[in-house]
Amino acid sequence: MKCELCDSEATVHELRMVGGKRAERHLCENCARREGLAPQVGVSVPELIEKIVDQAVQGAKPKGEPARAGTCPACGTTYAEFRQSGLMGCTECYRAFEQALGPLLERAHEGASHHVGKVPKRALAGGQGSGSPDVLGGPEQRAGKIASLRKQLEEAVRAEQYERAATLRDELRRVTELEGTHPGGKAGPERAS
Repeated sequence: MKCELCDSEATVHELRMVGGKRAERHLCENCARREGLAPQVGVSVPELIEKIVDQAVQGAKPKGEPARAGTCPACGTTYAEFRQSGLMGCTECYRAFEQALGPLLERAHEGASHHVGKVPKRALAGGQGSGSPDVLGGPEQRAGKIASLRKQLEEAVRAEQYERAATLRDELRRVTELEGTHPGGKAGPERAS
């Protein structure tokens, strides 16, 4: 498929609901970056949604999912419509369907109900002039997250799950660098090699 702006190979595909209809855009990575659509690394959202929809079509119902999640008050999209199309109608849908989405996200993120990717350091400044919320929580929550990641990493290595261990190691490194400490427990770049 070709990029709509420059005719290069399209690698970024944006899918939106506009006025109740699907609107698609296909862009190359450079044009997507210029348009403010950064390609995501890791779990592909369209693939994740496709799996969720496939399970719904096959009659598989995730554990703990409410039988009826209701309707979004902002756009009128029903949970059934989301399950059928795989698309949220608006940003308010996430709040309206929060109870039903929790179990789906937990399965997608191996037990976690949210995804913590790269975070700008200024967002962790604890509100020091940035006006941004502390996205990983306070120091206690970050310390708990670091301890949890270390424990999971040890368990993965013990169970010889090396790919999972590598993922956990990278996440631990990212969180500790954002915290201002490193996995060895020392602050700053002076840590021993």
